[in-house]
Amino acid sequence: MEKVQKEQILFIADVTNFLVESIKGKLEDLGYRVIVSKLNVEEISRCKGLLGAILIHVQENMSVKVKELAFIKDNALENAYPIFLAGNIEDVNAVEKILPNNIITQEFYRPIDAGELAEKVNEFIDEHRGLNKKKVLVVDDSGTTLRNVKNWLEQKYQVILANSATMALKYLTLNKPDLILLDYEMPVCDGKQLMEMIRADEDYSKVPIFFLTGKNDRESIAQVTVLRPAGYLLKTLPPAQIVKAIDDFFEKQKEEHVV
Repeated sequence: MEKVQKEQILFIADVTNFLVESIKGKLEDLGYRVIVSKLNVEEISRCKGLLGAILIHVQENMSVKVKELAFIKDNALENAYPIFLAGNIEDVNAVEKILPNNIITQEFYRPIDAGELAEKVNEFIDEHRGLNKKKVLVVDDSGTTLRNVKNWLEQKYQVILANSATMALKYLTLNKPDLILLDYEMPVCDGKQLMEMIRADEDYSKVPIFFLTGKNDRESIAQVTVLRPAGYLLKTLPPAQIVKAIDDFFEKQKEEHVV
């Protein structure tokens, strides 16, 4: 069976040793991409993409790096990243005086079982993954399309399905998605009309909308271009390309927010 690629984990370790390599290997076996970095602001800043967690191999005197730990703290608080600490109890306790307790998920003290640590991190991420996922509302009158899109996206995103404009508007009265994937051709109220209604509502006027449609003729594209959708994707594209377009959109949005 093909291994499912999960979130990235930032693994901070000033010294790479057998334990670090063992933990990294166990996490990779569970499907995570593990980025090993020293506790260095410049090096950590080069890490791109959303993280599932930050794991710190706490080593002797790491607590003196106040500026670096504060940088980790700010990133964790801003992005709701869970932090795991592993090391000697004295060193871990010293680092805990700099990092607030509310962002430390769990500590692991020596002697450390790499397999057990990896499983605990995996259990936490699996349990809380949905809480921080971006919400994507998919609006399409085709049940087949809705099921397909849900299968493509649900590993990374919270996917909400609506088979009509009426159902979409009903959802929007109580919830605010991070992105709407909207079909162009729908009965009663088509995608262009629904987008106009959403844009007319002050509360939802800035929710980004991607058209996901089979229509690629100039007239259809021109009609929605004036509404300034965030994207226009064809259903005939390979699923991986559609997912990548959405991933890229959220990543660009995050980078613009940071700037």
